[in-house]
Amino acid sequence: MSGSSEERSAAETEDRARARLSARGGDELPRLPWLAGRQPHDAVTLIRQVLWRAGTDRAALELPEDLLAALTLLATARAELDQLEAGLLFVGRAEGLTWAQIAEALGLRTAQAAQQRHERVTARLAGDADGGA
Repeated sequence: MSGSSEERSAAETEDRARARLSARGGDELPRLPWLAGRQPHDAVTLIRQVLWRAGTDRAALELPEDLLAALTLLATARAELDQLEAGLLFVGRAEGLTWAQIAEALGLRTAQAAQQRHERVTARLAGDADGGA
């Protein structure tokens, strides 16, 4: 299988998982103010909804399909969290936060550790954008 057909297959699998979880309750979740129009909920929200249903209304789950769909979205959820972290670091620096302040907020020991974390996160995002990582 070529890289592009593998990527297409992975994207289709993710789309099916997202559609399943949206249809299984995700569409009923309150709209978040930052979602445009009919933009679907993010992967983290859909995964959280499956876990909530598992803890509060197991009869509402269709096992194992709902759990497998949630697991399918984990890589996307990780990438979404990387985007949030990169955004916070970018805005924080733009607003004058020092790397030392950022390090403290992240529970890191040094400013250098915060800078290195920023580099790793942005490298992961660049790899995702290039189809790698």
